[in-house]
Amino acid sequence: MFDQVAAGYDRTNTAMTVGNDALWRAAATRAVAPKPGEKILDLGAGTASSSASLARSGAQVVAADFSPGMLAEGQRRHGSIRNLSFVQADATDLPFADAEFDAVTMSYALRNVNDPKKALRELLRVTKPGGRLVINEFSTPPGSVFRAAYRFYNSQVLPRVARVAGTNGDAYDYLNESIRDWPDQKRLAAWIREAGWSEVEYRNLSFGIVALHRAVKLA
Repeated sequence: MFDQVAAGYDRTNTAMTVGNDALWRAAATRAVAPKPGEKILDLGAGTASSSASLARSGAQVVAADFSPGMLAEGQRRHGSIRNLSFVQADATDLPFADAEFDAVTMSYALRNVNDPKKALRELLRVTKPGGRLVINEFSTPPGSVFRAAYRFYNSQVLPRVARVAGTNGDAYDYLNESIRDWPDQKRLAAWIREAGWSEVEYRNLSFGIVALHRAVKLA
């Protein structure tokens, strides 16, 4: 499914979020706080838009994704960035050594993993002691009125916007279902703690449409 939507993925996301995807990506990059010389894993990187943003800091960034179609599109767009590499990877069985990365991050990808709790443990494994985690993911707006309006948009408007933008509308029917069934901010924070991460915290973006979770691997 993700291979099929790769070419129009970024364009459709911008249309569906009314441009907020760029603001959310910038917030995630600031939360990761990449530094020159660091090695960072961007898991579920998709077309590597977030990876490219991280790589501009001078850090060595690995864009990893399960979808070869997404990675191919990412390489086409960002393959000229010298400190950015691409790896096909399963989030529940990462092909990386223990304690390999200074920071690990996922944006809008954790809910697409068949075992997200195992993915969180794998991210912990490949992170250096003292390293950091940033999860940027769709979430549950806390306000009841806004939450109802958001759910209506997701179920009725979002697939139509996807079709107008020239992308597989069925794929975005799945997107709505995955967002609807995904745990809220507090529950995801609990999953992160259960996986072994420490100093877990989160903040809402755009009234809770998206939540930015951060954590640290104890030294």
